[in-house]
Amino acid sequence: MPRDKKILIEGEGLHGAARIQAMCAVALSVLLALLDYAIANVALPTIGADLHISAASAVWIINSYQLASVIALLPTAALGARIGFGRLCQIGLVLFIVSSLFCGLSHSLLALSLSRAVQGIGGACIMSVSIALIRFIYPHEIIGRGIALNGVMVALGVGAGPTVASIILSVATWPWLFYINIPLGLAALVLALMSLPRTPTQEGTFDGASAILNALAFGAIILAGDSIAHHASALQVCAFALTGIVSGWLLVRRQKGQAHPMFPVDMLRIPPFRTGVSIGFLAFVSSNLFMVSFPFTLQNLFHCPPAVVGLLMTPWPVGIMLVAPVISRLSDQVPATILSSIGLFTTSMGFLALYMLPAAPHWFDIVWRVGLAGMGFGIFQPPNNRIMMVTAPAGRSGSASGMVQVSRQCGQATGAMLVAMTFGLIAWQPSMRCLQFACVVAFLGMLLSASRLFSGQDEQA
Repeated sequence: MPRDKKILIEGEGLHGAARIQAMCAVALSVLLALLDYAIANVALPTIGADLHISAASAVWIINSYQLASVIALLPTAALGARIGFGRLCQIGLVLFIVSSLFCGLSHSLLALSLSRAVQGIGGACIMSVSIALIRFIYPHEIIGRGIALNGVMVALGVGAGPTVASIILSVATWPWLFYINIPLGLAALVLALMSLPRTPTQEGTFDGASAILNALAFGAIILAGDSIAHHASALQVCAFALTGIVSGWLLVRRQKGQAHPMFPVDMLRIPPFRTGVSIGFLAFVSSNLFMVSFPFTLQNLFHCPPAVVGLLMTPWPVGIMLVAPVISRLSDQVPATILSSIGLFTTSMGFLALYMLPAAPHWFDIVWRVGLAGMGFGIFQPPNNRIMMVTAPAGRSGSASGMVQVSRQCGQATGAMLVAMTFGLIAWQPSMRCLQFACVVAFLGMLLSASRLFSGQDEQA
């Protein structure tokens, strides 16, 4: 990063071409990280057959990325506050590019899983500081626009992953799913080096012992849930759960009283921030209950060909992108509580409408319902993220950005585990039961969001 760049003050923002270039760098980095998270799902059967591994073992190609990403989010957010958010994003892109090369060259499950874990750490470096960078790139009064654009990139990355994977696999072998990251990553890195602003740094934000406790807490809890979903022994589940609970307790105890805690215990005492984190978690539990289970409904219940399944899931990210231009402006003018409550209510009704589909639906019956749920999610996400960022104390952008991503990834992981548990415990139409659960969880998120109107948490900053 050039040394002649001035250090930006939080909320000051960039202007003109400088803002556009910096936001393009953030958007491309976020898209790259999330596209690769989703892109490998479609290829699991192909990769498993090529590496001669079982379907259960192949799942670790996904789990290794997600697990590494979740446990690295808060430590990398703290590291970003110490060395600069732009610099950490650039480090994340380098890790992503190098690990993508090794993923493509892997010839065993162990090598591929380890390379994917490094990719997950690179993705965490990017995602943990993405919204913090937006807080510096955009002036305070229009920060909602940047957060809305970031939400579009999240939706596009997750939603377009299966489609991109299908296109690549139709013309090339599975290693090209990872090789494609190299030119895209290099383009993002060059843009990041040229345009990302210098941000203030803080000493004492990264604590090695806290990072280890954080990894044990989040990692063990996720593994405990995964063990339940896959009907592991009670001893294994209890061992993981106990490790996670004790490590979490020790982490919170260690972080109390620190000026810049890695796990932002002090920020969770701020009611609007704490409520925003809780609502975000519920929203992503709901979305993953739908995203993971509904393809099974389409393929097994409605007998849609695999190629059509991907197309029928596309209205979800399209719905998010359709409302983005309007929400990017409204989120700076309309109270976040109102928008996020309307959004989650709409998403809940979209899931309910999907549950009430006829036995032999026309494709349009499915498309408008998925699109409605996606539009609701697009209305919800930017205002909720905005309220978390603007209620965070000055100088704590890294922690706030990290917690935004923690609520997202923990919600997604929980949603996926609930799908696995539902499929394991319910024999008759389990995917439709997942839609019921998704509807209920989204509605609970709406009620929690609406409660801010009556508890004095509504903010219009």
